[in-house]
Amino acid sequence: MSKKTLLNSKEIHIILHRLACQLIENHNNFENTVLIGIQPRGIYFAERLATILQNEYGISNIKLGHLDITFYRDDFRRREAPLEANKTQIDFIVEDKNVVFIDDVLFSGRSIRAALTAIQSFGRPSNIELLVLIDRRFSRHLPIQPDYLGRQVDVINEEKVIVHWKEKDTKDAVYIINN
Repeated sequence: MSKKTLLNSKEIHIILHRLACQLIENHNNFENTVLIGIQPRGIYFAERLATILQNEYGISNIKLGHLDITFYRDDFRRREAPLEANKTQIDFIVEDKNVVFIDDVLFSGRSIRAALTAIQSFGRPSNIELLVLIDRRFSRHLPIQPDYLGRQVDVINEEKVIVHWKEKDTKDAVYIINN
């Protein structure tokens, strides 16, 4: 197994700030915008962005939620091991709001499709955007594209993109692993 570093901690830091600035450009004061981290690993990314927006750019009214899509996935019954659900934490209304889904890696698009279905349980947003750290652009099964993008990468199907967040994995890094 070989492991190649795609992004180091400093590069991730720069990307986080660029994405925060792009969100500010499009959503100004976030009065009508909510951020939703997709469970499990999109929540670390979403929390980091929310912290940057609040602490470094002075946006005080960030609404941040976590969305579990486990049982909305179209492949959840096809797995051999039983799935463990995560916790959805959305304590605000999404009706008529701009929703920004946040996830670490966009691969086939199935997680985002599941998120689109799951969010309907909380109301009908006026607009939904997608922000991802890594876009594996040639592996899409569904016609889903990000609105905000950290880095685009071309990898073959046997390769995996693994994102490490310091909150969970002790350091920030993105790796391409070839089995």
